[in-house]
Amino acid sequence: MSQRTAAAAGRQPGKGSLAALAAILPVAALLLWEALGHYGMISELLFPTPSTIARAFVSLAQSGDLWIHLRISSVRALSGYALGGGLGLLLGLLVGLFPRTEKLLDPSIQMIRMIPSLAVVPLFILWFGIGEQSKVLIIAKSAFFPLYIQTFLGIRNVDNKLFEVAKVLGFSRFKQIFRLVLPAALPHVVLGARLSFGLSWLGLVVAELIASSSGIGYMMSDARQFADTPVVFVGIFLFAALGLLTDSLLRLLEWRLLRWKDSYKG
Repeated sequence: MSQRTAAAAGRQPGKGSLAALAAILPVAALLLWEALGHYGMISELLFPTPSTIARAFVSLAQSGDLWIHLRISSVRALSGYALGGGLGLLLGLLVGLFPRTEKLLDPSIQMIRMIPSLAVVPLFILWFGIGEQSKVLIIAKSAFFPLYIQTFLGIRNVDNKLFEVAKVLGFSRFKQIFRLVLPAALPHVVLGARLSFGLSWLGLVVAELIASSSGIGYMMSDARQFADTPVVFVGIFLFAALGLLTDSLLRLLEWRLLRWKDSYKG
């Protein structure tokens, strides 16, 4: 390693420094929020202080209600993500690999993509009732399209020079797909997986706020009816934390899958 490279590496902040830097803004916002609420500069009813929200969280956790709702919501989100994301990945592969399949399926899929989730909620409730099926399907619809689109784009953006090399090496069609196309499309697929999981949580909120008798969304809706604003904020922070946690896990998976690429920066 040259002296210049070593010096540059020495100037780069460590992971602990980066984490501390990332925490500055949210911690400062919480402290300001607490101070404004403490001195009565903002409405306690509309914006309860972080300490009040923390007490509501502890109360819900001690009663056990929080963990029941959290478990139900997590199962719904994971089920919808597995269904929608898996189907999006499969159809993205088919449409990306076979032009005839693209002409057959892609126009219809793009038309369905333009339909807002809120518009199909009444139909799902009519068709499947207010049970788990309708909720999982609403989440699956949200998770389907990012993974489908990113998989399709990843396959179609594979460098043509790689196919020329594959022909020189005598790769069969099967070998081209699994040794060339899929590894080259993997960055897009992982990005689609991250986007799909984020939209799965949004779909979960829609499903539980509209027709549900359990889950974090229901807990928030029930608290809103009784003007229990701290519980509503508990739900909001929970969704934010769950979204950050799942995205961090997928980023870790992305790092493990893509660290072989020279251009991957992490």
